[in-house]
Amino acid sequence: MLISLSIRNIVIIEKLDLSFDRGLGVLTGETGAGKSILLDSLGFALGNRADAGLLRPGAEQASVTAVFDVAADHPARALLAEQGLEAEDQLLLRRVLTQDGRSRAYVNDQAASAGLLRQLADSLIEIQGQFDQRGLMDPATHRVLLDAYGRLKPEARALRELWRAWQEALTAREAAAKRLAEAQRDEAFLRHAVEELDALDPRPGEEAGLAEKRNRLMHREKLVEGVNAALGEIASDDGGGAEPALGRALRILERIAPTAGKALAPALEALQRAALEAEEAMAQLNSYAGDMELDADTLEAVEERYFALQDMARKHHTAVDALPALRGQLAERLAAIDGGEAELTKLAEAAAAARRRYQESAEALSKKRAKAAVALDKAVMAELPPLKLERALFHTALERLEESDWSAQGLDRIAFEVATNPGSAPGPLGRIASGGELARFLLAIKVVLASVNPERSLVFDEVDSGVGGATAHAVGERLERLARDRQVLVITHSPQVAARGAQHWQVLKQMAGKHVATQVSRLDAGDRREEIARMLSGAEITEEARAAAERLIGTS
Repeated sequence: MLISLSIRNIVIIEKLDLSFDRGLGVLTGETGAGKSILLDSLGFALGNRADAGLLRPGAEQASVTAVFDVAADHPARALLAEQGLEAEDQLLLRRVLTQDGRSRAYVNDQAASAGLLRQLADSLIEIQGQFDQRGLMDPATHRVLLDAYGRLKPEARALRELWRAWQEALTAREAAAKRLAEAQRDEAFLRHAVEELDALDPRPGEEAGLAEKRNRLMHREKLVEGVNAALGEIASDDGGGAEPALGRALRILERIAPTAGKALAPALEALQRAALEAEEAMAQLNSYAGDMELDADTLEAVEERYFALQDMARKHHTAVDALPALRGQLAERLAAIDGGEAELTKLAEAAAAARRRYQESAEALSKKRAKAAVALDKAVMAELPPLKLERALFHTALERLEESDWSAQGLDRIAFEVATNPGSAPGPLGRIASGGELARFLLAIKVVLASVNPERSLVFDEVDSGVGGATAHAVGERLERLARDRQVLVITHSPQVAARGAQHWQVLKQMAGKHVATQVSRLDAGDRREEIARMLSGAEITEEARAAAERLIGTS
């Protein structure tokens, strides 16, 4: 619900603050007083195109702030959450216009885009003017409205899920077919590459081991010479080696240790460890020397293997260590060729089954939509005669689409069509020539669809244009009925409509210094009677007009 509207420096409005309630609110005033400026200002706050012409002459910038009350389950809250904006009990939409024609938008005082304002506005309020192209004038909304009227939303949601499953099955089949075609195209290469890799049999980490072994073999003579020299130093036959010296020192200390008590115990333990370590070193060196002797004739074989791995890696533009994984990947692609046709058949069957489920559900929904359309047409047609549209026709058209045009929404194109002249074929709502007729058509449809979207406020611009008497009374009665469960605001020239309002504002154009300015006043009971009397009688308000106004208010 729209709670308040604050306007600054828009056209001839310098400063205006309005507050609104639930129910039917009416705005009246003479032609040219500025009622359309109020709608333009609200539209600007709701994300409509910014126009530098909105800026009041002499002002540096203009702004409009619209504040809405949003319930905990209001759709606008979900949209705010998607945008990462905090949702509060009140939603503030603000738009600022500068002299260069640029605008800035804010949602709850956080910078936003005009596009986001429009998205939020679609869930908050609908402005139904004679030339408005949104709301009911947009055929894209008709399917959603028909589903809501026919209580078909659960079936529509289920159909969207079946469509998604069908499209996913088609995507999986197409991807498998592409993989199979690529594999078949490269089959000869794949088989040769797998045979080569199988023959080479690369192993993980093999390159590093071969490189180390190759390096060792390339320096074999130097390594053998060094190892033998080290062995000679540790165990020299002439008694100069480390191992004999450690043995002699250990025997000397063992003879004198008893006389020294425990004082030599640490030295004895150290010598024992050193002797053991020397012995271990001798064993390791002898083992290494033996291995070097065994490797004497393998350098050529190691290099052959090492370079063969590197050549294979270069051929496939990969690292040597990646060759085992590559062999597995190529083998999988070959296996896909062998089992690809079977997999493709299975996926095609799954896609066909998903299509059948979607089509069966869509056919059932189409039948329910056709039934709901008949009921909707009948209900709207019943509203037309009191609105002086007794010769008009309303028809909900369901056009079966080609399969290439099927969608998550179903098999049909749905549009509300009308005809105002007997014998003429129904056409789009926008083809109605008379703005007044269009406004009354929209009102009739809105009355029938009243329960579809009760959280949205409705604004009607001169829905009573060109009618009076009983027709204007019928318009007022339907607006009042619409406003029982929602907020409805209407700009009207009809006293019969104005008399139905729960709140009444008068729009006046007055001189403010040297400039003309629009002023809006909320009327109390007495002022309201005077305004309706003016609407009845014109410039001179008579007692008869006041009495008639009193009767209108009393019977509304």
